[in-house]
Amino acid sequence: MSGRGVWLRARARLRRFPALLAGCGEQAAAYGRCVAAAAAGTAELRRDACLEEFRALQDCFARAVGPGPG
Repeated sequence: MSGRGVWLRARARLRRFPALLAGCGEQAAAYGRCVAAAAAGTAELRRDACLEEFRALQDCFARAVGPGPG
């Protein structure tokens, strides 16, 4: 049994990835702005500082990609 088919399917998914996620630009920009603001100056970036923005971006990615296998 060859793993070639697995790699071909994985490559096909990776090729579609940028197009699928193109609609998440607004969420990505909001997350980037939040991280930049949270780490600006002498401030230390803290865990979960931008959790709301991260979750919005994560949800957008999940909607763009669609349901997983199974």
